[in-house]
Amino acid sequence: MTLVGKSIPRKEGRKKVTGQALYVDDLKFDGMLHGVTVRSSVPRGSIKNISFDNPPANAGGSDLSIPWDEFTIVTAKDIPGENYVALILNDQPYLAENTVNHAEEPIVLLAHHDKYLLEEARRRVKIEYEETPAVFSLEESLAPKEIIWGEDNVFKKFLVNKGNVEEAWAHADFIVEGEYETGAQEQLYIETNGVIATANPAEGVTVWGSMQCPYYVHKALIKLFGLPEEKIRVIQTETGGGFGGKEEYPSLIAGHAALLAWKSGKPVKMIYDRAEDMVATTKRHPSRTRHKTALTKDGKLLAMEIDFVIDGGAYCTLSPVVLSRGTIHAAGPYFCPNVRILSKAVATNMPPHGAFRGFGAPQSIFALERHMDKVAKTLGLSPEEFRRRNFIKEGETTATNQVIREHVDLDGLLNRAFELTDYHAKRERFAEENGTQASGLQHAGGVRTKKGIGFATFMHGAGFTGSGEVYLQSVVGAEANANGQVKVLAASTEIGQGTNTIFAQIAAEALGIDYDLIEVAQPDTGNVPNSGPTVASRTTMIVGKLVESAVLGLKQTLVGSGLLKEESTQADFQKACAEYTEKFGALKSTSQYQPPPGIRWDDEKYEGDAYGAFAWAVYVAEISYDPLTYEAHVDDFVAVQEIGRVMNPVLAAGQIEGGVAQAIGMALYENVVWQDGRMANGQMTNYIMPTAADLPPIRVYFEENRYAFGPGGAKGIGELPMDGPAPAILNAIENATGISFNRIPLMPEMILQVV
Repeated sequence: MTLVGKSIPRKEGRKKVTGQALYVDDLKFDGMLHGVTVRSSVPRGSIKNISFDNPPANAGGSDLSIPWDEFTIVTAKDIPGENYVALILNDQPYLAENTVNHAEEPIVLLAHHDKYLLEEARRRVKIEYEETPAVFSLEESLAPKEIIWGEDNVFKKFLVNKGNVEEAWAHADFIVEGEYETGAQEQLYIETNGVIATANPAEGVTVWGSMQCPYYVHKALIKLFGLPEEKIRVIQTETGGGFGGKEEYPSLIAGHAALLAWKSGKPVKMIYDRAEDMVATTKRHPSRTRHKTALTKDGKLLAMEIDFVIDGGAYCTLSPVVLSRGTIHAAGPYFCPNVRILSKAVATNMPPHGAFRGFGAPQSIFALERHMDKVAKTLGLSPEEFRRRNFIKEGETTATNQVIREHVDLDGLLNRAFELTDYHAKRERFAEENGTQASGLQHAGGVRTKKGIGFATFMHGAGFTGSGEVYLQSVVGAEANANGQVKVLAASTEIGQGTNTIFAQIAAEALGIDYDLIEVAQPDTGNVPNSGPTVASRTTMIVGKLVESAVLGLKQTLVGSGLLKEESTQADFQKACAEYTEKFGALKSTSQYQPPPGIRWDDEKYEGDAYGAFAWAVYVAEISYDPLTYEAHVDDFVAVQEIGRVMNPVLAAGQIEGGVAQAIGMALYENVVWQDGRMANGQMTNYIMPTAADLPPIRVYFEENRYAFGPGGAKGIGELPMDGPAPAILNAIENATGISFNRIPLMPEMILQVV
């Protein structure tokens, strides 16, 4: 069989393009109500009173009164179990009871069968507050201007220590410092958040929804309702994108719909419109990174001190995990004998920030790769030469003292990327042409744009960090019927990235049977085991390996029963399945995660093997800059990466192209404007994301170096393309303008301020 490595058509593709696929808003239940959320209008304060307004009929005679007795109204007092979203620190309430800590915080829930009357009722709920001073930036939080969380506003901190940084300063020939910032970013998935819930004490709670991690929702609802786990069922519907935005947030909206269903006794649907989804849900953590780097006169890294801070918003959510990945990636793919990284996730009175593709790494890698260009300039070396002198190699150690045991060839990736982009010739030509322009020459048609080319080199670890996969103990199941059709049972979700297709390819390849004989079950906590969340570039590498093991377990059972030989055909397999099920009943197998041999991680020291494998990449951006409008545009983009084995070339290239496009938005266009803790541009008309006209040709190239513990040799790739574009683009802009910009998104008005 040679299914792995081929661009097999998507499993669910036909249903999606023909409109047969049902998303949550396509579902209807008898007697269903619609639900909405009444939210805080202030960023911080005490709730003094909640009233339900009902003015008299207007002068025209029409009755504007709200029949409140027809409505289901839920406040914190109606919660049957614990009033928190069970996650890491359990600090976020489902409904604020006495105090609010950010604008848009949920306070009251309403349900009614008429969703238009429901909207009018939402506006009639009056909440009185006594406001208290709020904190809106990580600098204010660190000051601290006000203590708004715990004793020092710090959700989590990490310290990575390698070698002796203090001693290194005394031996340095050069010390270079820099500060870099990144802003918030909206996930902007196509389908907004939505769920339907049924709930009652006898049957428990069932939720259908758009989500990435059904077992996260399952865990949260157990605490919210105080029910045993078998009374909670969570079913993922077709999901129109997530990018991290549907990792933890569905636990909140699922709980809200279920609370309304519990009190009303009827099914309740809650679908956010785009405006509510944008202002109320999580975004990428803003960050600030400070670098101090010691170097020898021959351009070798001697010490790196990195201070990395992210703004977590009002509640902890997943900030410690985001901080962890950003911290571990902060020193990048370079060997340095002495490294100290101090990182913090701090509280502000902004809506909570959460998971977003890359999970903290895009923020810290942006800072590092901008800083590497600054260091090279200080040393009088080209950005290329400086990096080549410090690339990590097999046998050397990362910042966490992880020994690189796999073959790594960053020089080779850099050579290929430069060859594909004609990097050296363009850099020389652009320098000459930009210099000519600087002398005042212009095109006949107006001011000539300046051109620049820049690059970034980076890595991304696949799977949960450190001991995460060991704690998860993920399980995948497989079952075969009498016809030899195999169903894969996993909680890992298809959210547009190709999970169903990749799992089916892996299973079919392992068993040597047709792709069409494999079915991947829709994730439903009532029917599938917990294979862990769909995050962290783990689905193919970690869960895919479990899929491979689980289906091979079916074959081993057949071989062990004497019904199948080790070397067999598809017909043999199907015949054996028929005989087995007739003789013994159901044919099932499960597989549970086991770490690769030799993996070691120390949670206390934050040291050791942070990831089983890294993907490695070099991205090159070519830009044009208009000195009249201060706009930068990416003209060409080349992404070269080593990701183990490429399982499905079309899907893999799609992952890279989509991630690069999203990262171009992060670099140049997507600016979340905050006003007193509220998103001021929460519409798709004023939150600017790149369109097809704003994107360059994105040319994707793979190098293969098979990973021994991934299915077929694969590593994870989903987050990789989010890491490198922003620094590559700003390095190119500096190449064009000679000006160093160190904050993203780099909007024209921000360039204007500096120029």
